[in-house]
Amino acid sequence: MSTERPHTLNVDLGERSYPIHIGSNLLGDPQWVSEHVHGTQVMIVTNETIAPLYLEQTRKAFEGFQVETVILPDGEQYKNLEVWNQIFDALLSKRFDRKCTLVALGGGVIGDITGYAAASYQRGVHFIQIPTTLLAQVDSSVGGKTGVNHPLGKNMIGAFHQPQCVLADTSTLNTLDDRQLSAGIAEVVKYGLIRDPDFFSWLEQNMAQLIERDPTALAYAVQRSCENKAEVVAADELEAGQRALLNSGHTFGHAIEAGMGYGAWLHGEAVAAGMMMASDLSMREGWIEASDVERLQKLLQQANLPVAGPPDLSAERYLDIMSVDKKAEAGQIRFVLQKAIGDAIVTDQFSPQKLQETLSHCRQP
Repeated sequence: MSTERPHTLNVDLGERSYPIHIGSNLLGDPQWVSEHVHGTQVMIVTNETIAPLYLEQTRKAFEGFQVETVILPDGEQYKNLEVWNQIFDALLSKRFDRKCTLVALGGGVIGDITGYAAASYQRGVHFIQIPTTLLAQVDSSVGGKTGVNHPLGKNMIGAFHQPQCVLADTSTLNTLDDRQLSAGIAEVVKYGLIRDPDFFSWLEQNMAQLIERDPTALAYAVQRSCENKAEVVAADELEAGQRALLNSGHTFGHAIEAGMGYGAWLHGEAVAAGMMMASDLSMREGWIEASDVERLQKLLQQANLPVAGPPDLSAERYLDIMSVDKKAEAGQIRFVLQKAIGDAIVTDQFSPQKLQETLSHCRQP
């Protein structure tokens, strides 16, 4: 049970508004989630890694409801339509109705796949996000983007479907392995890079504490990241404009994930390399200084993240995958590029030659 009140933010979307509760030891406490269950049936969707750690504790928060569970395999490679269908098999076999609530207990893959199932089951049912990784707590659990991957592109099949609430229990980060923690920090860095220069500076001063899992530093990083995301989502729920800035590093990063095979690179690792590539291209276009690129590189290296793409992904392969990215328009690639630390734009105005130079330069030896 929680020992102190969590920090609560609100994602302001009118009738679709919802709270984000951030704090430690919140799992199992019904006061944060039970009011968001509007029927009698709850389906907890988790994976084989998280279930032994947190499933029973989470079930306690839904006492008095009919609680069923579905446990999926763990990994980005399982974020597909075939695994997604296992959720419907469970819902239908247990005769879940239109007033049921799905609960996503896990990282970004579980959140995305469960949210998409909730958006689709009987044309839309409620769901609750309980993210257990840093990446999911600061990014994928907030904002209503749901979906699955296709062999030809990441997150190409999905829907916007907002949760009823997000419960970010920072104590779950204690069981996160070091690689996953670093992957989550990539998305934290993103907020500073695109819109919050003061937060970027804070990260430069406190990265060692984050890597060491200092509870106060982690709680602040989650809170500030969620504040940034909530502001962007409230202004542009369906990504018609500024929300696309949240894809900083993602065009290159998604190409790395798809090109190397889902799961070979963690999402945050690919985003880190992608942010470096986008900053390198921004520098080549004359928009930012080399010193800005160096600041980002140093910060990502402190977080034990890659600062270049894989050695065996060709420029041609990057271009082929990026041309079907969701931000592409009529086959024209669009990037989130930097005007400064804390100031980014979405643009298709770049030199193809300079892009080729970036793809050649930002490659691991």
